[in-house]
Amino acid sequence: MTKIEIISGFLGAGKTTLIKKLLKEVFAGEKVVLIENEFGEIGIDGGFLKESGIQITEMNSGCICCSLVGDFGTALKEVIETYAPDRILIEPSGVGKLSDVTKAVRGVAAHEPVELNSSVTVVDGQKCRMYMKNFGEFFNNQVENAGTIVISRTQKMTDEKVEACVNMLREKNPTATIITTPWEELKGEQIMAAMEHQDLLMKEELEAEHVHDEGCGCHHDHEHHHDHDHHDHEHHHDHEHSHGHDHDHHHHHDHDHHHADEVFTSWGKETPHKYSEEQLREILEKLSRDDECGIVLRAKGIVPCTDGGWLHFDMVPEEFEIRHGAADYTGRLCVIGSHLSDGELSSIFGLA
Repeated sequence: MTKIEIISGFLGAGKTTLIKKLLKEVFAGEKVVLIENEFGEIGIDGGFLKESGIQITEMNSGCICCSLVGDFGTALKEVIETYAPDRILIEPSGVGKLSDVTKAVRGVAAHEPVELNSSVTVVDGQKCRMYMKNFGEFFNNQVENAGTIVISRTQKMTDEKVEACVNMLREKNPTATIITTPWEELKGEQIMAAMEHQDLLMKEELEAEHVHDEGCGCHHDHEHHHDHDHHDHEHHHDHEHSHGHDHDHHHHHDHDHHHADEVFTSWGKETPHKYSEEQLREILEKLSRDDECGIVLRAKGIVPCTDGGWLHFDMVPEEFEIRHGAADYTGRLCVIGSHLSDGELSSIFGLA
């Protein structure tokens, strides 16, 4: 029986980081397949994960919602028949709806030897309030349908902020296990146990007493994923920038259900253009600060550096990281957001 783990999360929450930790500390030695359904033309994370020697199936389809239900089921069956893996990790697009993914997996599980073992949502604790307010339709769906919620970046937050974030998430999902401890302080096994809803301490005590009472509360029913089909969504894209000025983007829609493609767009380019670390830093600061290019929610890429090496970068609103990394066949850039301007982005990256 192949176990399936779904690891979802809004753009830039840290899904890939969590997957890397689990691969290294929990799934080492297992036959693992990762299915990525990235939003946008360019799958950049694949390169980071290939080093761990697992099989990766990237579904870089333009539209997430439509492709998910039909093609996704077919892709999943092919993966099972081709590789017969011990475990399949599914990393849906950052703006994919978790309810759609779990539904598609259950559809396949009805006919194939697979079981949905866990559905996890990674939430960037620092941006929880802003995303809930501005992109609730997508963000809340991932929170509501998760069996486990892992809050990332809690080490950068005050205790009060962490508690406020947990309260907001609890309102949307009263039953999920919520992990608030920073990942570095946890072993992969501890995260996995929470994902599978196993209370390890309780389990050990019970085994010591040889009491196997199903009513003990440590075995949660994996089936209680709530399908909330109607929410009241206000699309106020209200960027709370730390440097003091609020940008209010009011977008009133006539109906509550949108395909991600109606709200989010992606811009991707392949280019041999070289950047210095300083240039790249200025570009990312500008993307984070101004909204000439639209509302940038995520930017990532691998580009050649003027000093001969390669730079890997990753950005979410108000924070980014640039590091030296492995070369790629050419430079690749990907920006995801709302109301993006192709011309402005090309110009900022020096490609116009």
